[in-house]
Amino acid sequence: MVTTGRLAIGLDIGGTKIAGAVVDECGEMHAELVEPTPEESDAEAVTAVLLDLVDRLRAEHEVHSIGVGAAGIVKWPDGRMLWAPNNAYRDWPVREQLEKATGLPAVVDNDANVAALAEARLGHRGADAGREGPYANMVLVTVGTGIGGGLVFDGRIHRGPTGMAAELGHIILNPDGPVCGCGNHGCFEAYASGTALSRMAREAAADDPDGLIARLGAELGPDGSGVDGHAVVTAARRGDPTAQAVFARLGRWLGVGIASLANIFEVEAVVVGGGLVETGELLLGPARIAAREYAYAPSARGVAPVVPATFGADAGKIGAALLALDDAAG
Repeated sequence: MVTTGRLAIGLDIGGTKIAGAVVDECGEMHAELVEPTPEESDAEAVTAVLLDLVDRLRAEHEVHSIGVGAAGIVKWPDGRMLWAPNNAYRDWPVREQLEKATGLPAVVDNDANVAALAEARLGHRGADAGREGPYANMVLVTVGTGIGGGLVFDGRIHRGPTGMAAELGHIILNPDGPVCGCGNHGCFEAYASGTALSRMAREAAADDPDGLIARLGAELGPDGSGVDGHAVVTAARRGDPTAQAVFARLGRWLGVGIASLANIFEVEAVVVGGGLVETGELLLGPARIAAREYAYAPSARGVAPVVPATFGADAGKIGAALLALDDAAG
């Protein structure tokens, strides 16, 4: 492929896979590779995968820098991974190791931060947003197993003084609510994530053991182990009213959290990404209604549009590469 401008490698480290791509300044991917995350997922094992991906991607492309988006807490700008929820690496000097091994400048950030950068700078605008061009001020909320997110203010990622800001999934919606994976009660994540959807599915199946959710769960796994978010999605798409009510409740809580974020930060849009956004209006319809219902002073401040993310699973590696290009440019 013929290209102009600089190229960077973007690497996205997740709990189940590690993806890499060669990306240009317009966000176009010129090559991409995916490998499973090693079972041990410690620093040594993951570093070996990263260096292998870099070597293979550099073989046919002249790249100027490397960017990494990784799940977990990153010390900024050191590029040291302090902790991760689903991987075993701890206190891992990723940036230092990559630069030493490759001779290329590297930058490391949280995966949701770099995804937010990609969406803010290059994400599709469309009729819902009512504008063209990059978002200078935007919130990204990722809805998957948990809830993550990133903040972009004045065109730049907001990280806080050491890179630990924007734990959006752990704003408290109800201190008397269900326990969250973090140990607190009533977090945004406990109400509006894939984990929350699975909990609601089990509750719905227990209330109606002959209903479609329970029957689908029995087909998917013995002893009700298949009663999860996938069963609810399937049932809702088949028109099951119980499943649709579960989604309405999940989407409403998502909208409540979105309204809280939009009330705090004056943003041009709230972009929703993550695996659950693929359910479309099942999730986003009730979320938009609740976001408008709980918006502060909407007649004076307006209501930030709630729009689906553009890049899906590619956002992390595209955003990591864009950050690397920015960093290398000084």
